[in-house]
Amino acid sequence: MIVVTGASGQLGRAVVEELLSLVPASQVGVSVRDVSKVADLGDRGVRVRQGDYTSLEHSIEGASSLLLVSAPLIGDALLKTHRTAIAAAGAAGVKRVLYTSHMGVNPASHFPPMRGHAATEEMLAESGLAFTVLRNGYYATAVPMLLRQALETGELRTPADGPVAWTTHADLAAATARLLVDGADDGPTAPLTGPAALDMADVAVIASRVTGREIRHVVVPDADYRNGLPEPAATMLAGMFLSSRDGDFGPADPTLATLIGRPATSLEDFLRQVL
Repeated sequence: MIVVTGASGQLGRAVVEELLSLVPASQVGVSVRDVSKVADLGDRGVRVRQGDYTSLEHSIEGASSLLLVSAPLIGDALLKTHRTAIAAAGAAGVKRVLYTSHMGVNPASHFPPMRGHAATEEMLAESGLAFTVLRNGYYATAVPMLLRQALETGELRTPADGPVAWTTHADLAAATARLLVDGADDGPTAPLTGPAALDMADVAVIASRVTGREIRHVVVPDADYRNGLPEPAATMLAGMFLSSRDGDFGPADPTLATLIGRPATSLEDFLRQVL
């Protein structure tokens, strides 16, 4: 049985839907904090069990493959949660864990989630479990958030940045489901990214084309950008731009397109869907 954690979240749910197009529902299980959010999956034959990352034993029972979707936490809370989840996978006899990590993982990253991913990968390496690390590209869903004010003012104001291979949840879900069904190699995958690495100047050009109004990219000092944001958003977003300048989120890689058997979704096509 293939079990997906976090199956009520955006990526987890999308992976489940992809799995259901590949295997019978009886071969799929989900572990969720609130089973009412996925009651429809139970109606379709999916095994639905309650479990959070601190109590996974029952919800992942009988899993041959487990998708461990990274918890939406940072710092010590994330590490404690992931350590408990990995121990539960070992106790349950899971044959292979696939973990949703990130390209550009670095224990000294400016971007806090990268440090958590690096520590989790180390835990998996020390666990004795067979595991695969999914080196996902940066989620394209961040772009509409970054554009929110620019759509009103016509100015996309950011610190200096670097190229990011923006990647859609839908494409990552399709690739992840394929790896869960067909099998995955040990260790990290190649970066699973969209088709192009774009900086914020490129994003402004694309947004202008999609919306039909001019959006200019304006570079502001790092300190000014941080001062305009509340915490913890200031640390997260400033860290993202610093890491992009270090090259952590590029270049683009063809592996994702190969896995899903079609071109990966471009940022422009994604923005045309959501803006």
